[in-house]
Amino acid sequence: MTGAWIVGGALRDELLGRPVTDVDVAVEGDPQAPARALAAEVGGPVFPLSEAFGAWRVIDRAAGRIYDVATLQGPTIEDDLALRDFTVNALARPLRELSAAALVAPNPDTPLIDPLGGRADLDAGSLRVIGPAAYESDPLRALRLTRFVAELAFSPDPETERLTRAAAPRVAEAAGERVFAELRRLVLAPNVIGGLETADRLGLLHAVLPEVAEPHDVEQSQYHHRDVYGHTIEVLERLLELEARAEGRLRAVLDEPLADELTRGEALRFGALLHDIGKPATHAVRESGRVTFMGHDRLGEQMVHDVCRRLRTSERFSRFVGALTRHHLVLGFLVHERPLDRRAVYRYLRRTEPVEVEVTLLSCADRLATRGRKADEAIAAHTELAAELMEAALDWREQGRPRALVRGDELARELGIEPGPEIGSLLASLEEAAYAGEVATRDEALGFARRLRDNRSR
Repeated sequence: MTGAWIVGGALRDELLGRPVTDVDVAVEGDPQAPARALAAEVGGPVFPLSEAFGAWRVIDRAAGRIYDVATLQGPTIEDDLALRDFTVNALARPLRELSAAALVAPNPDTPLIDPLGGRADLDAGSLRVIGPAAYESDPLRALRLTRFVAELAFSPDPETERLTRAAAPRVAEAAGERVFAELRRLVLAPNVIGGLETADRLGLLHAVLPEVAEPHDVEQSQYHHRDVYGHTIEVLERLLELEARAEGRLRAVLDEPLADELTRGEALRFGALLHDIGKPATHAVRESGRVTFMGHDRLGEQMVHDVCRRLRTSERFSRFVGALTRHHLVLGFLVHERPLDRRAVYRYLRRTEPVEVEVTLLSCADRLATRGRKADEAIAAHTELAAELMEAALDWREQGRPRALVRGDELARELGIEPGPEIGSLLASLEEAAYAGEVATRDEALGFARRLRDNRSR
């Protein structure tokens, strides 16, 4: 058999006691034949990877693993490891054979190949880049550093910080979908706040998400205790706390798949990061000294779509995060109108659909991260109303919007109206009346529509 080695992250995670689901294998020669043989053994699909020349992927559904088999880069395994990104990923273990058994249960007595001191860095919790060439060969590796900070809770050494800061501007040269893939893993990692703080400190956040990084020192009103950037990070922190406590129907909604390999709850984290990106451009100070951000929700929605196009996300993800940004203020404006009648609840749900559940949760995180003047009183009022609206939103998500009890063509015929905008307006009013419990039958709906039309014509 030609030489074969388990390399990189799989060994790192095994040594750290983390679950191993992705296994990279380096082989001498063409990887196609061994990859196909492995696929035949595990009964899974096999295909070439377009983004990695010469690499083949095997999916082992039974073991819940993905195997990427690639040609050895360089004459020896040591040469291959020297071309990797960080020392903790520059580890290898020889395989006695390239088989599922050897990959699922490798021989732990086989000595590690560790030419760059990766095992010692693992033990020290240190991230050390393998020299400037590592970043020169792939600009995205600098951003990957922050993902490892977030996933492993490791810290870069001073020289790595220096090299990363110098390499940060080039990260934007990487393809948008690759940048988004790293950001996705960063945002979903356990230490996401630490990863973002590292990305901000080293200039990486400014390179890939300048809309989030730039609001440093953008002052806010007296009701805030942090600038726009600090507030954004704290909103994400509060959202993570709320998410961890979610249960029952809310938990089920957050766990639903959305798009781009993200659940609705995971995509909501991006909503927290991006919800205020319209603030710097709308910042104003009135004669009274009051700071305002008029229209930052509408502008922010447009900016979110621009960000998503740059990162080449799906349209579904873009619409979801854009809607969160557009509607994140709606609940707060309703606090002063309590108690809300059923019509007001309907208008809230209709306006914020299809993110009525998620934006209600985001508004709570936003409010909890706003602890300036009268914070305790404001937080109590907001969370009380949010609890009421969340129940209504969850019902709405399960049951859908209420029926108008009569079709448009029936309404036109019964009232003698030509098809057109007036029919749509009447149907919308009937839907609201049905939600409020004011009409429950077809006859009541027709009578309501007649009265409404008569009142409008007076």
